[in-house]
Amino acid sequence: MQALTFELIKQDTRTNARRGRLSTPHGFIDTPAFMPVGTAATVKAMRPEQVAEAGADIILSNTYHLYLRPGAEVVREAGGLHRFMNWNRAILTDSGGFQVFSLGDLRKITEEGVSFRSHIDGSAHMLSPEKSIEVQNALGADIIMAFDECVSYPAEKAYVKAALERTARWLKRCKTSHKNTDTQALFGIMQGGMYADLRIQSARETVEADLPGYAIGGLSVGEPKTQMYEMLDVSAEQLPKQKPRYLMGVGSPDCLFEGVERGIDMFDCVLPTRVARNGRAFTSQGNINIKNARFARDYAALDPECGCYACRNYSRAYLRHLYKAEEMLSSMLLTTHNLTFLLHMMAHMRTAIEADRFLEYKREFFGKYGAE
Repeated sequence: MQALTFELIKQDTRTNARRGRLSTPHGFIDTPAFMPVGTAATVKAMRPEQVAEAGADIILSNTYHLYLRPGAEVVREAGGLHRFMNWNRAILTDSGGFQVFSLGDLRKITEEGVSFRSHIDGSAHMLSPEKSIEVQNALGADIIMAFDECVSYPAEKAYVKAALERTARWLKRCKTSHKNTDTQALFGIMQGGMYADLRIQSARETVEADLPGYAIGGLSVGEPKTQMYEMLDVSAEQLPKQKPRYLMGVGSPDCLFEGVERGIDMFDCVLPTRVARNGRAFTSQGNINIKNARFARDYAALDPECGCYACRNYSRAYLRHLYKAEEMLSSMLLTTHNLTFLLHMMAHMRTAIEADRFLEYKREFFGKYGAE
């Protein structure tokens, strides 16, 4: 029994964009796909049924946060993450690596792993490759990620090289520790910072592990987008065509289009949910900030081309009122819209790739949306 299979359905003839389908124990994922982020086993401001209605085949949850609260054993005893959060579609859990490396002075990296203090109560913990896999096995996600060292930007080449080589050693330990190979697919993560030769080295060492899929990490960490795209060009072409490619932490419309054009199949990002809570919405005519005074008497739908619940039932004026009044319904409606917008955009990309008109759809989209 395989935890995951990937079918490449169509390759665009003028770009590297690809249309595919992943099969997991909890259903199919049509690619290219965007994964909403449910950090603490919930997509903020939405019920699981609403996330599914928006078009999500898979969500991402966070190993670091669930390890600290409520604890992996609590989730395991509840029947696993799917049952715990009442989500019957696919789930991917990250390794916790990005979060612990973001703790700065609260963490220390050694060959064994990363020792850190909890951001919740200051308690001491050690997250190693073995521990990360143990926690993810207990959570029961369909796709789990290897524990890696994510390097910030900018970083010296010597440090980036040491980090990617440590990541390669940790990957071997992750693969050895992974027990549920028939129900959970382990993905490796390529690093290498902004250095093309290190990206190639990391890809080679990661692909040697012969895993069901591969992720590109260490991008969208503060570097200019032009530099990210250069590294993405180098990175994607090093990965096997017959396996899924996942670009971590990317979620703006322009980056999603550029990633798909370069052959990426999977994406995740907190952006659509986070900006919704701050009153920002993606629309077919470009991004808008609902806080602006010009919307106070604007009784049109948030996006006249969108059929989501928020756009069918409420005006911009009402959404602005909710935000200014600090009503939680503001976050709920704007999050519903933003996720629906991105997920439908990905669906249109899939259709365009099938019809060999990806570049035409990209041109049409940004002709209305404008520059990001």
